[in-house]
Amino acid sequence: MRHYTLGIVAGVLTSAALLLSHSNEVKAHGDVVPQAVDTADLPKLGKEWLEENPWRDPKNENWAKAVSIGASGYNQNCARCHGLEVISGGLAPDLRFLEADIDGDEWFLERFKIGYTQNGITKMPAFGELLGQEAAWAIRTYVESRPDEGALDDYVGRLKEIKAELLELEGVADALEQIKPLREEMTKIALSVETGSGAPVADSAASRSAAFLDGSPEQIKKAIEALTVGLSAAK
Repeated sequence: MRHYTLGIVAGVLTSAALLLSHSNEVKAHGDVVPQAVDTADLPKLGKEWLEENPWRDPKNENWAKAVSIGASGYNQNCARCHGLEVISGGLAPDLRFLEADIDGDEWFLERFKIGYTQNGITKMPAFGELLGQEAAWAIRTYVESRPDEGALDDYVGRLKEIKAELLELEGVADALEQIKPLREEMTKIALSVETGSGAPVADSAASRSAAFLDGSPEQIKKAIEALTVGLSAAK
């Protein structure tokens, strides 16, 4: 099992909060024009394509933004074939298990830049010139941060209990003291969840929910939603 330090917690939680804001932006690609991805909040990488993901390290100041922007880009352009939360239904490769290293990056970039055609039929359109490498690496960062198959299995029961506790606290005027230990527990769970790609940090239902818990009623509602969506995908 991989172990991570608390030094990356802030990045994980920031990414989780940003990510849920894009959770409903799911569109199809297939035979339609690829959808533009807003990468204005990420640094420009230049005209020459990099060979390795520049935002893989969760300590990188741009990691959280890359995961969030990548989620939006993935949902708009990739989810129809590769599945919501990158859980493929068999129509296309399950990208959760594409290694988070330079070899995996090479395969990803080739498909992203030139697409994929089989027997004269376009299975995947070319995204490279249309979306650019900032979008490519953001999507790559989001994809490789997906939890491994069954990574949440040991925690599903407890996360459901936490969700029930949050439901009871929803609407409570000052619930910060009751919420604090729940947030800490979910943060601890989040740091123990492994990725399928071998990337250092997973973005999961636990990290997303913990990111919202500041004690306000509105944020409690968002934390509950994050658990609902994440636990559904984990089934």
